[in-house]
Amino acid sequence: MRFGYHLGYWAAGPPDGALDAVRTADRLGFDSIWTAEAYGSDCLTPLAWWGASTERIRLGTAIAQISARTPTAAAMAAMTLDHLSGGRFVLGLGASGPQVVEGWYGSPYPRPLARTREYVDVVRQVLRRDHPVTAEGEFYALPHPGGTGLGRPLRSTVHPLRRDLPIHLAAEGPRNVALAAEIADGWLPLFFAPSVDDFYRAALAEGFGRRSPDLSRPEDFEVSATVPVVIDQDVERAADQVRPFVALYVGGMGATRANFHREMVERLGYVEECARVAELFAEGRRAEAAAAVPTALVQDIALVGPVEAVRDRLAQWEESVVTSVLVQGDASALRAVADLLG
Repeated sequence: MRFGYHLGYWAAGPPDGALDAVRTADRLGFDSIWTAEAYGSDCLTPLAWWGASTERIRLGTAIAQISARTPTAAAMAAMTLDHLSGGRFVLGLGASGPQVVEGWYGSPYPRPLARTREYVDVVRQVLRRDHPVTAEGEFYALPHPGGTGLGRPLRSTVHPLRRDLPIHLAAEGPRNVALAAEIADGWLPLFFAPSVDDFYRAALAEGFGRRSPDLSRPEDFEVSATVPVVIDQDVERAADQVRPFVALYVGGMGATRANFHREMVERLGYVEECARVAELFAEGRRAEAAAAVPTALVQDIALVGPVEAVRDRLAQWEESVVTSVLVQGDASALRAVADLLG
């Protein structure tokens, strides 16, 4: 089991203490740091800015939204950051959801799995640099088939530092998870819980069965789960720090008919509870929505409470398919996890 640090994305601006937390993670021997984007701060700029102050820790995006940039632009950014960091970059990609893709980026959302498959294929062509990049997909065509007619296949001017630069996919449904196992080097789950380990092992196994032999071995596949961590002698007080995060994703990060985060939480057995949280959130009663998140749910998807309880719970994560726990918290949470491992 490895440990990383997830900085997430911003609300009112760069989070206080972010640089200190990044340096702390690097100094404590954490394996990776990760940044995210929604429809505000992007994930690449903060990673480069803060990552420049590190020496050995891996730098990943969790996630870069595929509708935010073309696959060749994503590959360019990946190669650039990999060179600048000395081979420490991990490209985490995700399809996001219809509200963001269609409402923010102005792109169609249907068939996200097929779109992701084509996207990753183009990125890998750029990274491998075996030939000029071409694509004749339904969603990505290179050269563009219309326009002036002057477009031609091109090969990156930059030689990649690593032709096998790792690509991880965010996924929540079983078909998406299987796709990650088929075409990527890792899976980035949100709201994973050890109690549903068998369900996701089966989805991964399905994808591994279709995996190309020219990709990394299934036994090297990474599963890096984002896990809120709050150390406090009072479990309820610790859970209170996580409830608003759960309520936001269950009630506010997706449409009523298409909220993949809510579906993942419902898979844990909290169907009625999710309905109540979503109802309150939709009515603008956000504090009540957060309060309606059960403590048991928080304990399923987070590490909260006294050190002893967190240590016991962590043992269950170590027995799951997860290979890395990405700590979501501040520098004190990082130090607490380091002490647990100590």
